[in-house]
Order: sequence, then C-alpha cells, then structure tokens
Amino acid sequence: MAILGGLIALVVYTIFFDSHKTVYVTQPYHPVQLANYQAQQPVDFTVAAEQTVHAVVHVRTKGQSEKSYNNPLYDFFYGEYPNSKPEPVMGFGSGVIIRADGYIVTNNHVIKDAEEISVKMNDNREFTAKLVGTDPSTDIAVLKIEANNLQYIEWGNSEKLKLGEWVLAVGNPYNLTSTVTAGIVSAKARNLNILEDQYRIESFIQTDAALNPGNSGGALVDINGKLVGINTAIISESGGYSGNSFAVPVTIVKKVVDDIIEFGTVQRAILGVSITDVNADIAKKNDLSLVKGVYVNGVKENGAAKEAGIKEGDVIVKINETDVNSSSELQEQISKFRPNTKIRVSIIREGKTRDIDVMLKNMYGDTGIVKANEGFLIMGAKLNEVSAAEKTRLGIKEGVKIVELSAGKFMKAGVEEGFIITRINNRPVSSISDVQSIINNTKGGVYLEGIYPNGVIAYYAFGM
Repeated sequence: MAILGGLIALVVYTIFFDSHKTVYVTQPYHPVQLANYQAQQPVDFTVAAEQTVHAVVHVRTKGQSEKSYNNPLYDFFYGEYPNSKPEPVMGFGSGVIIRADGYIVTNNHVIKDAEEISVKMNDNREFTAKLVGTDPSTDIAVLKIEANNLQYIEWGNSEKLKLGEWVLAVGNPYNLTSTVTAGIVSAKARNLNILEDQYRIESFIQTDAALNPGNSGGALVDINGKLVGINTAIISESGGYSGNSFAVPVTIVKKVVDDIIEFGTVQRAILGVSITDVNADIAKKNDLSLVKGVYVNGVKENGAAKEAGIKEGDVIVKINETDVNSSSELQEQISKFRPNTKIRVSIIREGKTRDIDVMLKNMYGDTGIVKANEGFLIMGAKLNEVSAAEKTRLGIKEGVKIVELSAGKFMKAGVEEGFIITRINNRPVSSISDVQSIINNTKGGVYLEGIYPNGVIAYYAFGM
C-alpha cells in the first residue's frame, strides 16, 4: 500500500521507543577558554542550495487499501476473513535526481505497493515514473522518468562526514515545492530498528536539520552541494520536526542504486555471522583488554565467515582498513561490497589480533549474481515475488508465490503452482530470503500457510 500522506513511514512513532526522558546535566558547568579561537565568516549555504534545489522532486503515489469486513464465524474456524473492499490511497514524498537521463532515488516506503507513481519537478513539470527496483533492506528505491539534460546531484562521501559538520536537507515537506533546511551532523551509524526486512541495514546519519512529512526520500547534502544521504525518518511524538532526523548514508545508497540499475536487484554480500556490540560485560567475560569492536555470537553453516575460519567468540575490529565499533558500522562496511568479493577481516581472538581473508557470498549461499525476477528454486519449488496488485486483490500484506513445481517436498505435500506462501511455521513471509532462512533453520516439520490466486486459503505440512 502506498504510504498515506507520506506520514506513516516517515515518522518513527513512539511505538518504537518505550519512553522519552529529559536528560539533565548533573555536573557543574565550567566555561572552556579557546585561546587560539579566531572569528570566522558565517557558513554560506547559497551555493549548495542553488546546486540542489532543482534536482529534488516531489513524488506522488496512488494505490489501493483494503477495507476489511469481518465474518466472526469464518474467523473462528479459519482465521482472518479475507473479504475486503479496495479503497484509493494517495501518498507523497521526495526524490533526488542522480543522473541527467532521469534516474531518481527515493525511499522504498514512499512508493511501496504504489500502482501509479508521478514526479513533479521544482519547475512544475510533471512526469509518470517507472519503478526500476527497490531494496527494503535499506529502504531505497529507484525510479526512472523519460527526460534528459536534467539537473542532478553528484555523489558525495558520507564516510568523510564529521560530527558537527554542516549539512542541508532538501525535500518537499507538506506538499510544498523544494525546501531547504540546515543542521549539523549529530551522530553517525545510528541503528533505530525501524526496518522490517530480515537483512535490514541500518547505519543512519543523525542530524538536527528540520524534516517534516513529505521530506522522506529527499537529499542530505554537504555545504558543497554533494549528496551524502537520503533523508528517511524522524523521531517525533507529534509527527513534526523535533531535532532528530535520520538519513541513509550515500555509501550505502550508491551501491544499492548501482546494483538496481545494472541488475534490477541488489547484489547483497553476506558475511554469515550473528553479532552484537562489545560492551563492558562482554569484554570482561571474554577477557578483552579494550571495549571495542563487534562480538561474533555465532557463524552460519556454509557461510562465508565459517569457511574463512572466523569463529564464535571472535571480535571483529576492522573491515579492510576501516575500524568497526558497532554492528551498524560493520553492516555499513559489508554493504559496500558485492558477493564474490574478497575482503580482509581483522579479529581479536584470545587476546591476539589476526587478519582473515573472506570471500563474501550472496543471500542464497553462493557467490553468483542474483538476477531480478529470476526466481529461486528450493525443494522443487521455484519462488518469485508477489505483485502489489495481486496482494491488494487478495487482501494480503506479504507473501511469496510458487511459479513452478518439480519433484520435491512441496509437490509431495500437495502444494500446487500459484500458491502464495504467507507464513511458514507461524512466521510471516515477505521475501524469498525469508523462505530460505526459515527453512534452512528448521530441523523438524515445516508448516505452510497461504492462499491461491482464486482466493482459496490452504495449509500444508511436510518434514525436513
């Protein structure tokens, strides 16, 4: 479904936070004397604003939402009653032109489940946009309009951003034309746990630039007018600006965009470890001399890390030459690479630092290129994504479709072609990677729930 009013997914509501506390300074205040301080000229934002304001667009979406009509008797015997009535829903957000030939990047949540997407330029020209591809793991989507010689924003380098550095947010809040606000970089590598995808990558740039509903998908630029992030979320009780804004760093965005344009889908590299930040307790328990790095809780069987020799209990401190001190920083570094890329992982094991070369794999456990809409074969079933239109027609929010069947456990269980898997072992399924992950980590029976294109709900079970 399209995002109503651009508000729901733009704002990180208080549901994600148990409480909001006021922080008071408890220590006495002592002024700091800056002996060598010299007055400087005010920062000039005009050049950056002029270079970017015409390269940020207004994105409007049209889709349908289901209005459900409950049948208590049906619910009692079979679960949720599937009957629903489609209702039109309009959404809006922002987008950034990244190439002169009409490629635009925005947030996935801005265009999710949209049936129609239109783009309005800052000079009031309007275009119908084609969805090139999406990546729910990073909340990024790529659009294309038929236009040339467009003003666009050049890629910057978010890794060089420093805390306290000035940045500009350019977007279309409240359906206005392109609007520019200024702020500073408040923090980097923030993990908010707001994305629902299993392979989510959250390493947000936090700023205090004013963002409001409609800014989602807009540009975060440095004072030179270079793109350093895509504005994605705010933390706010009211839904309006409150000084906590978050953007996907361009190091992640550029890789995702390049993959989508070239392959139609993201070539996601998987290290194959479960991780947590090193804290004082973990450092003490594992006799670590320093509280730094990322602790390896476990390694995936047949994964890249295990094959390279990384073990549970290792502490990852570097990827190539870049220090990593949090899970989000590690995710951001791995996200820069494609499968079949060799990286150097520096770890601490038994008090000693060592370097391990790792050949990264894709989400399916090999090093090949993943092609869009190619489908994935598992146990004789070829799986593919379900279109937004079919989800709307059937009144489902997620699912993966079986498009072909050959000999295997699915066929033996009685599953037929066209079946849309919505849950496996009572866990929701929204992507092919969900199916693979759940089945690969199941040692007993597999219980499938789903629906056929004609609306018939069905259940199947088989043993591993």
